[in-house]
Amino acid sequence: MALPLLPGNSFNRNLGKEKFHKSQHWGFCNNVRMLVSDEKPGIGGDPLPGQKIKPKNTVFPKGDGADAPSWAAFDKQVLSFDAYLEDEVPDKRQEKYRIRYFKIYFYLEDDTIQVNEPEVINSGLPQGTSVKRHRITLPPPDEDQFYNVFHFNINTDVVFYGRTFRIYDCDKFTKNFLKKIGIKLNPPLPRPVDPYMKMRRETLEFVDPFRPYQSFDTLKRFLQFDGKVLRFFCLWDDSHSLFGDRRELVLHYFLSDDTIEIRELLSINSGRDAMSSFLRRSKLPKYGPPGIFQPGQITDRAVLNVYGGLSEWRADGYLLDKYQLGKVEQEFYTDRDLKIGATINVWGRTVLLCDCDEFTKTYYRTKYGVDDFTAISCKPPPLPKIERKYPPYTGFGSEEDSFRSCLGLKLTPHRRNFKKFMELDSYGNISNTLRYFAKLVTEKCADFDRMFVIAFYLSDDTVSVFEPIERNSGNAGGIFLKRSRVKKPGQEVFKSEFSEYIKAEELYIGATVNVNGYLFHLLNADEYTLKYMENNTDKFPYSNFELAIQKLKEEKSKSREIKQIFSAADHNHTKMLPFNTFREILINITRGKLIEQELITIARHYQVPIIMDPDITYLIAQAHKKFKKNMYENFDVFISNCVYEDRQKKGVLPTKDIKRMCKSSRLPLSDELLDSLLSRFEDKEQQIDYGLFFSVLNWRMNPTPEIQSPPYLKEKCEDIWTGTPSPIPVKFVRYLDFLEDVYGLQDN
Repeated sequence: MALPLLPGNSFNRNLGKEKFHKSQHWGFCNNVRMLVSDEKPGIGGDPLPGQKIKPKNTVFPKGDGADAPSWAAFDKQVLSFDAYLEDEVPDKRQEKYRIRYFKIYFYLEDDTIQVNEPEVINSGLPQGTSVKRHRITLPPPDEDQFYNVFHFNINTDVVFYGRTFRIYDCDKFTKNFLKKIGIKLNPPLPRPVDPYMKMRRETLEFVDPFRPYQSFDTLKRFLQFDGKVLRFFCLWDDSHSLFGDRRELVLHYFLSDDTIEIRELLSINSGRDAMSSFLRRSKLPKYGPPGIFQPGQITDRAVLNVYGGLSEWRADGYLLDKYQLGKVEQEFYTDRDLKIGATINVWGRTVLLCDCDEFTKTYYRTKYGVDDFTAISCKPPPLPKIERKYPPYTGFGSEEDSFRSCLGLKLTPHRRNFKKFMELDSYGNISNTLRYFAKLVTEKCADFDRMFVIAFYLSDDTVSVFEPIERNSGNAGGIFLKRSRVKKPGQEVFKSEFSEYIKAEELYIGATVNVNGYLFHLLNADEYTLKYMENNTDKFPYSNFELAIQKLKEEKSKSREIKQIFSAADHNHTKMLPFNTFREILINITRGKLIEQELITIARHYQVPIIMDPDITYLIAQAHKKFKKNMYENFDVFISNCVYEDRQKKGVLPTKDIKRMCKSSRLPLSDELLDSLLSRFEDKEQQIDYGLFFSVLNWRMNPTPEIQSPPYLKEKCEDIWTGTPSPIPVKFVRYLDFLEDVYGLQDN
């Protein structure tokens, strides 16, 4: 009973198979039918019964590591063997056999073999590739197998297509590889000598030509090194001779013919001729000058005799000296002799090689393995600086003008620091002028209470002194010292050096300044000066808040007592103290370590901000001035728009609506001035009576007095203090914040 064709019920292995092709074992070779290969599998690529397919590649011993294929593991790895064979020569009397040398290359990636024969000049044999690269079968009776790596060894024979090759040696890589795979190498054999080639060499050496011409073939070297030049930077120090100096040179070494050319680097206005060639291109002898040679003494060929006219058939000729007896031997400089730091003899002149270019460095690094290319300076040592002395100041004019008259016959004016003037000159709201409030230090009772304003101009370091005008004081006031530079006291008048003048760093609050014999004690400074000093603490260290606080932190052991002193001074518990009280406490704490400038710096850091409330009359006058300047009169339009917006007819509108209408109509007022005016007319509910507000702004209907300009004298004086000088820089100080930052004390 047959089983159904279901999975598991049939033992036929061809079920599900798709490949049923037959391998072809027969083919044509030279138009003859023959068995091509008996190693091919049967139907569908399966081996035939009893068939053993031999491996196609050499079996190497497996080692540790990844099992990579041979074409990847042995890529570009070739074994090289030196071999020879004996060829019979039956038709020649001179030789019976000939030794021919070969190179056998075995490629490990696919077991292919290639045989090459090096070319020999005038051998008369076709040489080159003898056997192209492919797999070679073993000689009979093992012609069904191929050569592998285990068939090769030194002092063994291999047969390639009936030709027997004797391996006598191999290279180092091949020896190491064969030892690693377990092959014991035989000792190498000496290379046999071809008797016929030996006889030819002896015959050629014995026979000399009658006219021994010498070969001077320089074409190969010219083609190889043409355009390749080594460049060295040299120095010839001829300063020891009369009228000699240091000469900078450039040496060019031409690799094509070993010639040297030297050119001179001429500086501008050197006084020398414009011929830069120092040595024309030629070979440079090492021991020159060697002397004077006779004409014909230095030649490439030496002529022994000239003959001619001996017979009709014999032409004129000459005999050359083969052994070159009496030839002058000269030793020339080559690239091996040139290096940085070396000294060469250029026809009696000693030239030092100081440096070279990048191409020269690469050439010596590649050919000679030189890595040290430390350059030597070609510049001469600096000359000793001779101090130039100038005559003393004569007293006429300024010191700068007298100094300029000593520099040359043509008088030129003194050049001030124009860059500093442009950077620190006043522009816009930045004045770059430091102003101090000072008191005259004197013993005269009449001048004891005189106050002055000292202005220091940063653009040119000039000083001016101005005395404010006070009625019924007995002093005229005005300009006390015209703007000029002020010399420091105690300097000689008639001297060669420039005088020292007062600098901005020497002016700080609490200092005493000597201005042309008058002593001024600096009491205070304006707001711009104090901010400038605090922003430039590198020049004004007394305005550095951190340095001033550091002196107070030294008294941290008395922190509790200090807090009690401050608390006792604050009777009303307002958490702030007047400046004078704060100043006296700090002076007592530090026992006079802090100067006045440092006290002011600390007080300004913890000062209570003062809200400046300008008078409403002054604000309206400023607004009217802006309206007049722009000829603005559209106030009725504003009132009409406000009446339209006022739906409930209350006569007031919110402040934000009034501001929006002013901004949309481009009212010619700044934002700050407009906000100040709106705040003056605003009620508690943040509403404004728009009728009153725009009626006040109408400069036609309700004019206000114009802003008074300063008197004529103050307008002319450019050193006037802006506003009334106050002896107190800060009104109130937040002492609790000060105690917390410095001593870590908080209010309990």
